[in-house]
Amino acid sequence: MQAIAERLSRAPSQVIAVAADVTVAGDRERLLDEARRRWGSLDLLVNNAGVASFGHFDSSSEDILRRVMEVNFFAPAEMMRSALPMLMKGRQPTIVNVASLCGRRGLPGWSEHCASKFALVGLSEALRGEFARFDVNVLMVLPGLVKSEDLGRHLLRNEGRMPQLFEKAQPPEEIADAIIQAVERNRRETHVGRQARWLLRVNRWAPRFVDRLLARKVRKLYPE
Repeated sequence: MQAIAERLSRAPSQVIAVAADVTVAGDRERLLDEARRRWGSLDLLVNNAGVASFGHFDSSSEDILRRVMEVNFFAPAEMMRSALPMLMKGRQPTIVNVASLCGRRGLPGWSEHCASKFALVGLSEALRGEFARFDVNVLMVLPGLVKSEDLGRHLLRNEGRMPQLFEKAQPPEEIADAIIQAVERNRRETHVGRQARWLLRVNRWAPRFVDRLLARKVRKLYPE
């Protein structure tokens, strides 16, 4: 992280790296205090931290569900709440919540992840209306599966049979470009990648077809 910050600092900009656990209230405040000390206000907040569990819900645990919700939902929720006073002082202040296509369509094997991302999408839509009175934009970016070695290596559980296909997933640079474009164009919701766009489009008009498609795939993977 520090190496990336140093490389970015060679450009005409100020970059600092602060190690923190976003699920810890004290760490979140420390992040914001550092930004306040350096710049006094905040123009952009990107909530991108995430964790996932791969496997079926009946064989999972309450602990895994709560850990996923802490990182994927409660942490960004409290970051937004705490950052709002600084954002209100910013120039065209914007919040970008990086959710997932799982925030619009539940997928087998990713039940906890879907629950957390649905919650984040719902909160984002509600806060878009609430924060309008402060002139703070709330945008969402919904990618499909992202080629992230960290996510694949640090799954809380990896017991599902559905192919994960991380090698065919979207590169993180594509997601970063989508975030920048969403901010520049003030796009309220951005679906990134052919996989996400196709599935969400079909699900919008034929959700029962998608239900049957996914159920048939699960039955093949778990024969009697």
